Amino acid sequence: MTQRERQVLQLIEKNPLISQQEIADALGITRSSAAVHISNLSRKGLIAGRGYVLRSGSYAVVVGGVNVDIGGRSFEPLVAADSNPGRVTMSFGGVGRNIAHNLSLLGTDVRLLTAYGDDAYGAQVAASCSELGIDLSHALRTSEAPTSTYVYLADNLGEMALAVSDMSVCERITPAYLASQLPLLQNAQVVVADTNAPKESLEFLAQNCNVPLFVDPVSTAKAEKIRDILPKIHTLKPNALEAALLTGVEIHNTEDAKKAAKKLLSMGVHRVFISMGSSGVCAARGEECVVLPPVQGNRINTTGCGDAFMAALTWAYLEGMDLEHTALAGLAAGSIAMESSETINPALCAAAVKKRMEQR
Repeated sequence: MTQRERQVLQLIEKNPLISQQEIADALGITRSSAAVHISNLSRKGLIAGRGYVLRSGSYAVVVGGVNVDIGGRSFEPLVAADSNPGRVTMSFGGVGRNIAHNLSLLGTDVRLLTAYGDDAYGAQVAASCSELGIDLSHALRTSEAPTSTYVYLADNLGEMALAVSDMSVCERITPAYLASQLPLLQNAQVVVADTNAPKESLEFLAQNCNVPLFVDPVSTAKAEKIRDILPKIHTLKPNALEAALLTGVEIHNTEDAKKAAKKLLSMGVHRVFISMGSSGVCAARGEECVVLPPVQGNRINTTGCGDAFMAALTWAYLEGMDLEHTALAGLAAGSIAMESSETINPALCAAAVKKRMEQR
């Protein structure tokens, strides 16, 4: 599905009786162009009959944060307590939104459940999601909190040194809000959540979703939120620090990672992928446990690698890949992500991931 077709489908979802001219006016295109997009959607089996009856296809739901990313990268090694010459950029991000963006680039139909402010940044975020084919129509827009902002600093090699975030609006992703979106959640192929959502909301998802639940712990500070729902999690993607926090197993090498992965399985997680940076990934399910080295790439910025990795795990699951190939897909997507100065590499796509998997 093209980005324009997704925009047309979103309008039809909101109003199944919308006319072609109304669609054209909303998107700034001609009526004949709208008719072509509607014909394509019908041919693809996504709409049918009078009133544009919707046919639910395969889609993923992402529950998590969306925010404005402001990042700086120094030209030389960072000097503490001093002004470092470098380059500063602004983009739209948030773990949830980044995962959704990467999923869209991989060709997945994705719906984003989040909360954002009724402000200038929020309007820009919404416009960006629409352009990228991310369905934000079910998100909560509020005047009671500002759109989240995330500020990070990277060194001259692109490694993140520190970050500060204001994501108080994520507290609006409440169980009540998620309950209002339960039909959307229950009809998804998979639900992906990041731990920027409140603990009680993550617990609501665990108890009420009858589809596979994928979770990105985000940070050691937020990973604790999911301890009580580990048996409900289908796929967990912690880094070494987050895995150590949840299991009590300190990870210094790949053997430690295997122990931590097996411990997480014993705690009820169905599948686990422990990302270990330059040491690759440790993936485990049942009796199977594999460690794969990183997929090589031209490192420019590693900030968005984890989000690309998580999106690729989800995409690979929808593609029916086995454990090892799923892990390899995550590594391939991460290697592509780090080749861009932007948090999201627009060059990411399913074909690029498959090609890099084959080259390994």
